[in-house]
Amino acid sequence: MSAEIHPTAVVYPDTVLGEGVRVLEYAVVGKQPTLSPRSTAKREDLPPAELGDGTVVSTGAIVFAGTRIGARVVVGDQACVRERVTLGDDVVVGSGSLIENDTTVGAMTKIQAEAYITAYSTLEDNVFIAPRVVTTNDNFMGRTERRHELIEGPTIRRGARIGGGAILCPGVEIGEEAFVGAGAVVVEDVPSRAVVVGNPARKIRDVPDDELLG
Repeated sequence: MSAEIHPTAVVYPDTVLGEGVRVLEYAVVGKQPTLSPRSTAKREDLPPAELGDGTVVSTGAIVFAGTRIGARVVVGDQACVRERVTLGDDVVVGSGSLIENDTTVGAMTKIQAEAYITAYSTLEDNVFIAPRVVTTNDNFMGRTERRHELIEGPTIRRGARIGGGAILCPGVEIGEEAFVGAGAVVVEDVPSRAVVVGNPARKIRDVPDDELLG
């Protein structure tokens, strides 16, 4: 195995590291979660974390057990990837960002610094998340037992782009190639290729052809 583990890093037993993986200073990989008695996260024995070839876990970052990370992923300084998360190949998780449990992130997606990806979210391939984007999953904000069956993060379809500081409310779907402007508050589904801005977010035009993925 050609993985590089810094002497100050912690890699828990049975963690699977692909060829050329780098775990940098003070990073932690394979950590079991410590859950509050009131947590909505599932409680189960988690399999070891798996990191694909060429992935880098940067200084001070944490990757939890039960998570599978593809090849050539970069988990930025002080970022956190919780349990039962799947990251596709060539994903970037920016410095200080947090991806909560039971979330799927598709290949080539970029999550920039200090973004918050809530539990039970789905991000498809080639999604762009700008700095300090916030996603949410609980319309009841911690009250009533009914919320447990209704918790749902956003679904962000292939090629969609979310501008800096935008807020996505629980369960919304952002369509393919849609564009959410900076600071927008998205309270309902956004159609494919729509450009939306404001609070609440409203459509102002379509994404032009020359901005679409090839």
